Amino acid sequence: MKKYYFSILLVVFVSCSNELTNTKLAGSVFGTFYEVTYTTNGNNNYQIALDSIFEVVNHSMSNYRTDSDISKVNNHKLNIVDSNFVKVFNAAKKIYYQTNGVFDPTIGKLVNAWNFGSEENNTKLDSFKIDSLMQFVGFDKIRLNNNILIKTDPKPYIDFNAIAKGYAVDLVAAFLDSKDNYNYMINIGGELRARGVNIEKQNGWTVGIENPNFDGTQSYDKTFVLKNSAMATTGTYRKFKLDKIGNRYAHIINTKTGYPTKTNILSVSVIADNCMMADGYATAFQAMGIESLKEFLSIHPELKAFVIFENNKKELEMMSFNDFPFN
Repeated sequence: MKKYYFSILLVVFVSCSNELTNTKLAGSVFGTFYEVTYTTNGNNNYQIALDSIFEVVNHSMSNYRTDSDISKVNNHKLNIVDSNFVKVFNAAKKIYYQTNGVFDPTIGKLVNAWNFGSEENNTKLDSFKIDSLMQFVGFDKIRLNNNILIKTDPKPYIDFNAIAKGYAVDLVAAFLDSKDNYNYMINIGGELRARGVNIEKQNGWTVGIENPNFDGTQSYDKTFVLKNSAMATTGTYRKFKLDKIGNRYAHIINTKTGYPTKTNILSVSVIADNCMMADGYATAFQAMGIESLKEFLSIHPELKAFVIFENNKKELEMMSFNDFPFN
C-alpha cells in the first residue's frame, strides 16, 4: 500500500529510568515509515505483534499485492471480504456521503492512469480515455450485505490507500490498549495517534506540522501537544503536476472530472477521535478547496483542522478550525 505522505515532526523523549522507559519500535511499512513509542519496564517488545497487524492490513487492503483481498476484488475473483475490509468500507462510505462524493475510493483507475497509484501507466491520457475510466467511478455503485460485496456494472475499482493507513494506526492503538499500555505515540507515515503522557515530561506528546517547502527542505513553525486523539495530514507541495501556464494540480484526483485536483490548499491536518476517520477527512478536505472546507467544518465541530493555503496574492495563509490545539 503506497501513498505520498507529508512529514510530521515527532518529538520523542527516552527515559533513563531503571523502571519505566519509552520503548520505540521503528521500520518501514505501506511504502513509508512507522514509529511506535510506548511506556514499558523494558520487558515488553511488541515487534512481532506489530508485524502481524501490518500483515493483516496489507493482506486485506493493499493494492500493491496481487494476493490481497482488495486486489482479488478488483480483479473480480473475490466478493467475500474480512472484518477489517468491512470496517474501512463503512467508514469510507460515511465520508463519501458526507462530502457528496469528494472522497471516493472508486477513483482508483484514474489514480493509476495519472501514475499516482499502484499501477504504472505508459499510455498518454486524453479526454476520451478519462471519460471512459469515469464510468467505473462511484462508491454508490457498491454495497455490502454483511461481508459480501455487491457491485453494479461496470464494476468499480476500489482503492483504500487514503484511509487504510489511518486504520492501521488504530489497530496498533487497540493492541496497546489491550496490553494495558496507556502511554503511547503511534506514527505511520505522519498519521498519528497519541494516548496518555510522555513519561519523561509528564505531558502529552509534542508534534509539529511541516511547513510547505517546495524546495524539498523540512522545517516546522507550528508545534503543539496531541492528547488522547488522532491526527492525519495530507499535502500537495511534494507531489503535484503543472500545466503549461504554471497551474499546480494535486495528486488527489477530482472524483467528478477524473483530472488531478486544482487546489490552493497545500496542507491539511485533521484531528479526530480515531486515525482512520482523520485520514479520510484530510484527503477529502485537500480536494474541497478552502471555501467548501470552511462550510463543511462549520457543521462538523467534532473535527479539528489546520490548513495552509495560497491566497489570491500567492501568499501563504494558515487557518485553524474548531479549536485546533496550537499553543
